[in-house]
Amino acid sequence: MATKHIAVLVGSLRKESFTRRVANSLIAVAPDNLHLEIVELRDLPLYNEDDETATPPASFTAFRDAIRKADGILFCTPEYNRSVPGCLKNAIDVGSRPYGKAVFANKPAAIVSVSPGALGGFGANHHLRQMLPFLNMPTMPAPEAYVGGVASKYDGHQLTDESTRAFFQQFMTAYGAWVDQHAV
Repeated sequence: MATKHIAVLVGSLRKESFTRRVANSLIAVAPDNLHLEIVELRDLPLYNEDDETATPPASFTAFRDAIRKADGILFCTPEYNRSVPGCLKNAIDVGSRPYGKAVFANKPAAIVSVSPGALGGFGANHHLRQMLPFLNMPTMPAPEAYVGGVASKYDGHQLTDESTRAFFQQFMTAYGAWVDQHAV
């Protein structure tokens, strides 16, 4: 079984965010058939179609190239105002443009939402699920991943909650199978 390369998009720009900690925890328990790497969003300026010239911003090109090379996409997002953060929406806009040249098409996706609250980013998770069909991304339907009360699951950067670790392993195993089934 060939190793599949997965771009991990972290919807929080904060270096010490719980979302980034969750992403790193998922990377740590990924099955052998997946190689995951975080693709940074922090250097992407706000999408402006006026920038789509013969030479678009270098950050647009680098981001699009990273997504184009990936076999799948793992979205890790906090919830801001019952939706995804602006940086993640902006990255989706950058990758879906210019029209007809989207880099997300046919990339098997999975979503993990994170929140200090009890609902685990349910609104962000489902808002993102509404966007991905337009991008022609087969999105893993189950298991769904809502990490509520995330602050209590970590001691610094160390995941200490064993039931969460077990769930992350189950989730990543399912995603590995999803990628194998849907990767082009």
